[in-house]
Amino acid sequence: MQTDTASEHGPPPEVIVNTCAPQLQAIEPLPLRVPPTATTRRRTLAVGLIGPGRVGTALLDQLRQARPRLLRDTGLELQLRGVAASKRMWLDCDDAELNERHDGAQTWRPSDLDAFAAHVQGDRRDALLIDCSADETVAAHYPHWLAIGLHVVTPNKLAGSGPLARWQAIHAATAGGARFRYEATVCAGLPVVQTLRDLLDTGDELLAVDGMFSGTLAWLCNRHDGRQPFSALLREAHALGYTEPDPRDDLSGRDVARKLVILAREAGWPLSLDDVAVESLVPPALAALPVEDFLQRLDQLDAPMAARLAEARAGLGVLRHVASLDRHGHASVRLAVLPATHPFAHTRLTDNVVQFTTRRYCDNPLLVQGPGAGPEVTAAGVFADLLRIAESLEVRA
Repeated sequence: MQTDTASEHGPPPEVIVNTCAPQLQAIEPLPLRVPPTATTRRRTLAVGLIGPGRVGTALLDQLRQARPRLLRDTGLELQLRGVAASKRMWLDCDDAELNERHDGAQTWRPSDLDAFAAHVQGDRRDALLIDCSADETVAAHYPHWLAIGLHVVTPNKLAGSGPLARWQAIHAATAGGARFRYEATVCAGLPVVQTLRDLLDTGDELLAVDGMFSGTLAWLCNRHDGRQPFSALLREAHALGYTEPDPRDDLSGRDVARKLVILAREAGWPLSLDDVAVESLVPPALAALPVEDFLQRLDQLDAPMAARLAEARAGLGVLRHVASLDRHGHASVRLAVLPATHPFAHTRLTDNVVQFTTRRYCDNPLLVQGPGAGPEVTAAGVFADLLRIAESLEVRA
């Protein structure tokens, strides 16, 4: 977990390095971790992945590279049993090399989520499904999968921020012992959900959450200094792949609102998307256009964004895209002017930052900060959830 280097009371103190200090003696390196012996009892986890897009592909690469090390060092054997896309699926019973690669399938079958889940589970006691899609239909299957004993890990925000009744059904379905983890739904690989869970589990009380939850909007705010029109920066972000294919998905603030809802529900507050006051940066005249037409009319964003920048500078502040939730359930997502001494004023490029104000961390809130976007860091967050579930598995002879 990383914390910001500035506080609400001003910049950090200057660090003075004494270049004349005596040279320290070399420190003996720690011994390498001793690998398990031949008698180590193994744990086996069958895995199925849904959604081999950018995040899913990055995760498959990470799993393949880590498999030998995990087996050697921890006794954990990961068995990739299948990969399912929107229209077809690839099963290890059709291709014995599935665990060694993720493309070039020998045999694709038409996708069937129920059949896919049944194949991954088989007669195994420990099986896990990873949903890297952004599909409502897949999220609707979670309660059933958990109820039949399949663990579920996902960066898909639609389950955690969708209908409250489904969210409650998902958690009710874990009563039988199946685990549901979703760290990567908020700020990719940053330990935001786990940090909140640890605070609550140790008896702390959440008073407020404030954060910059969009790497895309963080980048745009950091770069928007008046030297280029906002539309030029947005086109650059789109070309770099920082935005969604339709940048309005970022500019509308709705994706950020979903993350705020997920954290509220983690704290036990029954928030829904309709409860969040969201300020969209998309002018009403551009909201319903086809994507291609919207991209051709981005210059209509320039004047309002230049006015917001001028407002911030007049107040000696900075523009930041901020989501906030207080203990009374008041939630908002907006473009805000913050003082230059605020912790959020010192973020870098695509950084996400989340500030937890709790009973323990009241005078000096707890910050979690770092890169919050990108397929590799998101995949790493999913992988970490998988490993936490694996740690709870019973060893087998």
